[in-house]
Amino acid sequence: MWTKENIPDQTGKTILITGANTGLGFETALALYGAGAHVVLACRNLKNAEDALIKLYEPNGKGTLETGVLDLSNLSSVKQFADTFLQKHKQLDVLINNAGVAMPPASKTAQGYELQFGVNFLGHFALTGRLYPLLKETSNSRIITFSSNGYQGSVIDFDNLKSETGYDAIREYRQSKLANLIFSVELQRRIVAKGVKVLSIAAQPGANKTELTRYLSEAAIAAGVERLGEFMEPWQGALSSLYAAVSNEASGGNMYEPDEGGYRGYPTLATIQENALDETVAKKLWGLAEQVTGVYYPL
Repeated sequence: MWTKENIPDQTGKTILITGANTGLGFETALALYGAGAHVVLACRNLKNAEDALIKLYEPNGKGTLETGVLDLSNLSSVKQFADTFLQKHKQLDVLINNAGVAMPPASKTAQGYELQFGVNFLGHFALTGRLYPLLKETSNSRIITFSSNGYQGSVIDFDNLKSETGYDAIREYRQSKLANLIFSVELQRRIVAKGVKVLSIAAQPGANKTELTRYLSEAAIAAGVERLGEFMEPWQGALSSLYAAVSNEASGGNMYEPDEGGYRGYPTLATIQENALDETVAKKLWGLAEQVTGVYYPL
């Protein structure tokens, strides 16, 4: 059973976490700050970041903290954040692509894409690409990208990424998490092909009590609990991504998840389904993301 007590000393490491002000991101930041890392909280607005900072300082962790404003629904904000980060930092040991939105009312990004696909996938694709040169220069760096069990059975509908033919909140959420997993696996393929010492690893946190459910009705949440069992507390849901970020046993191209059916428990290696391993789809998705974001990875 792997817990945050197993996290090795992170002193001297710089770790960037998107959406670090609440839920899994906050618990991830708290654990890594406690282990001595310099943790950068990338949050949608300054107030969220400052509120999180106050709470994080209370336990008196060994590390240091920094905040930044990052709106993943706007690629201009992604560029501005990345440019500022690169000016301030000479290393990036771990990038944790944690932030996400789940099942909101129909809405779009600044660039006109369905919000979940845009925030969960496109925003993180652009951020990772812009920070990739620094990750590449940092010894033994890692990129952790969040997926979800919901990716199973999903497909990338390339003809409906702007809700051209209708909107289904759950379908679009699952698609965005499939896109993240495809991205994480494809990035590792490209890294290996170039012989670069960076690891791209996916994590899925299981069923958790977080603000990610804020758009769901009480009835929908109750139905989820009945189907999946009790949701975990955020500290436990964060363990899969923490394991991916710091464990010497974690390896690139894999995904880690809770060991009780992927919904509850402690980190274990997941079996990635075939829909996330299709290289033809991966190349098409990668090309689309490059075209939309204007970000081309210097692999």
